[in-house]
Amino acid sequence: MDRLAAISATVAIAALTGGLWYVTATHTEGDDRFAQCRSSQIAGGTDAIGGPFTLLDKDGNTVTDADVITKPSLLYFGYTFCPDVCPLDNARNVEAIDLLDARGYDVTPVFISIDPGRDTPRQVGEFAANMHEKMIGLTGSAEQVAAASKAYRTYYKAGDTSDPYYLVDHSTFSYLVLPQSGFVEFFRRDQTPEQMAEQIGCFLDISQN
Repeated sequence: MDRLAAISATVAIAALTGGLWYVTATHTEGDDRFAQCRSSQIAGGTDAIGGPFTLLDKDGNTVTDADVITKPSLLYFGYTFCPDVCPLDNARNVEAIDLLDARGYDVTPVFISIDPGRDTPRQVGEFAANMHEKMIGLTGSAEQVAAASKAYRTYYKAGDTSDPYYLVDHSTFSYLVLPQSGFVEFFRRDQTPEQMAEQIGCFLDISQN
């Protein structure tokens, strides 16, 4: 099984064992103001995902979710030593953000490390800067990272950390978070930048009305 297939299998298992069921379906209107924008729904509703976090920025300063998510934001949990998935996913995300920017939407990409043992503030800052000038890179202590991951129901598991080149299996969803509404949607890694930009634009149009 190749690396990408292995990660996909791990993510599928994590989604089930973590108590989250991501179900592709047509979302009914009900009381959901964003219903027309959704391509999926989550058992327990969107309130089951997201929440406060406290992490460190590229300068080592302590920041909270309120400091970071001041604009519509696209969050991704990964690690800077990731050889394939993280760079590809984040490149896709920033391409979507550039498409949105060309249409007049201002969205902030946020990269949160799930490898606190290696990812220093400087390293996540450099990773973020290399990906996009607007990207915010965050790390933290093992406890801070675990709390942020738990809030967003993400999964990660490090390999043998005695090997300096160890890999970390992790979930690969990207999360759209709005300052006033919190988490509103997730995106799978098989979605294109164009698909993401179109869907995110829908959420932003409604949130601004």
